[in-house]
Amino acid sequence: MLADLKPHQAEKHHGAYNHHSKLHSAEVGTETFGALINLAGRQRMLSQRIVLNAVLSTMGHETALETAREALALFRVSHAALVQGNSELPGVFFEELRLVYFGEVEADRKINEFINLVEKVINACESKFRTAPDLLNELGRQATPIVALLNRVTVVYEEESKKHAKVQRKQHHELMSSIQNIAKQARIVSVNAQIVAARAGEVGREFAVVAGELTNITAKIDELVHVAVGNASV
Repeated sequence: MLADLKPHQAEKHHGAYNHHSKLHSAEVGTETFGALINLAGRQRMLSQRIVLNAVLSTMGHETALETAREALALFRVSHAALVQGNSELPGVFFEELRLVYFGEVEADRKINEFINLVEKVINACESKFRTAPDLLNELGRQATPIVALLNRVTVVYEEESKKHAKVQRKQHHELMSSIQNIAKQARIVSVNAQIVAARAGEVGREFAVVAGELTNITAKIDELVHVAVGNASV
């Protein structure tokens, strides 16, 4: 899913409104919504991992900085995938999401600032710069706000997913209702045809067979609609 966006590409695309922005939520499938929610939720976990390992690096944990850098690279790529989209994800594709990323909340700007701060912290810790403690303290102060912000972004995806599911259920029931109405009309035609065939006697025998088969078909349609409606309600 994220293979088509590398870390350096993520930096290149940050802050730009992507070409998928005109895509409507109705065009996005349930599976894609699930992937977006999971990815947005994972960003919260990655942000905590980054901060934790940055702190652990000051306590002598040898692999902590490398772990922090790897988590940062994944965090950066994931953010680009959410905002810019890729071959499987739509990017920013509905108004509420645009507002949280680029509106008053400015999630995109704040997330990029967090990414830049982490980069500075890691570089300072690796080079043992005197600024490392101050940068680390600032990262600590940003830890809670960034998690809250990422949680807010995740909630936006979740709310849109709920609305999408509601619309899908409504459309499904409307479709089933239309099919049932068509089957009802077909049954009426079938009954009338059987009456006409019966009155026609021997001449109408073949017509009666066709009318009977039509009755069987409408019965099967009713059964399939009943199953479909039942599955949609689960």
